[in-house]
Amino acid sequence: MAAKTFLAGDLGGTKTLLALYSESDQGLQKDHARRYASAEWSDLESMLGDFLETLPPGLSKPETSCIAVAGPVHNRTAKLTNLPWSMSEDSLRQASGLERLELVNDFAVLIHGLSHFKASQQVVLQNGSGRNTPAPAGHDGGAVAILGAGTGLGMARGLPVTGGWLALPSEGGHREFAPRTEDEWQLAQWMRSDLELDRLSIERVVSGTGLGHVMCWMLSTHNNADHPLQGKAKAWKTLPADHPEHQDLPAHTSKAAGAGDQLAQAAMTLWLGAYGSAAGDLALQELCVGGLWIGGGTAEKVIDGLRSSQFLEPLRRKGRFMPLIESLTIRAVTDPEAGLFSAACRARDLAESGGTLA
Repeated sequence: MAAKTFLAGDLGGTKTLLALYSESDQGLQKDHARRYASAEWSDLESMLGDFLETLPPGLSKPETSCIAVAGPVHNRTAKLTNLPWSMSEDSLRQASGLERLELVNDFAVLIHGLSHFKASQQVVLQNGSGRNTPAPAGHDGGAVAILGAGTGLGMARGLPVTGGWLALPSEGGHREFAPRTEDEWQLAQWMRSDLELDRLSIERVVSGTGLGHVMCWMLSTHNNADHPLQGKAKAWKTLPADHPEHQDLPAHTSKAAGAGDQLAQAAMTLWLGAYGSAAGDLALQELCVGGLWIGGGTAEKVIDGLRSSQFLEPLRRKGRFMPLIESLTIRAVTDPEAGLFSAACRARDLAESGGTLA
């Protein structure tokens, strides 16, 4: 008899990953996966149909699915941020023949995977002394939270419910950026002027994009007209991302810092400090005694920085609540397919509960 399978999806404006997972002695294992160019399809219904109709022999058709969506999910419907698609759970179930299907925001979905990540999928940044092992079934792991710098700054929190997690999306990355140092104050004033903004959100600074702005500020205020990143900064700011001469300034900044460039190192130090402070603020806001995770597209790329005092000291420096922060276990998610795996974890939870999870 074929093993019970679960369909997981990670739907983005550029690419979509669909995969079939099954249970093994080591936990969930990926049995089959396909990558789709999202824009080549008219809707998710037809893409799901193609995936299910072309399953390899020997794999049983799944009954339960969770699809992580790069956009907001409301009332069981979703709309992609960077693709003109609208979808509903009802229409997807009917088109695919699945008994249960859930749409979840692609950052909030990580909440469902946190308690199942293996050591190979994450790195411990701080060993805490408090309650740090999520245990949904027993409700004794406490709340969890995750934030992650990518193109923007994602945030989500999770509460344990019977058999799984209640994932709560957040737009906390759009809170006002609060400078802590003179350099951060000067950066904030420059960014408001340079970007013509009335207010400056945290994610304008604490994101991959934000690192690019920090480097531009460094270049513009430290009399470095001949700095090797000047041309790359200009191309990054003035050329669209799909232009052949566009430059990935955040990546170049990180690379230059690793090679010993002092200005790039200063940019990384400022950025990591602001990131760590934002992480500590989230920990206080959510009282995430079950643990705090750092995710997002930059986590694996800057893992040495996340391990450093440049990130961890601002995270812990929360006045009278510093002992609380020090009691938390803090981890970084390094698996590039963490979202897909987390969607599979949610699909399994739904299957085991009969679709009755909160």
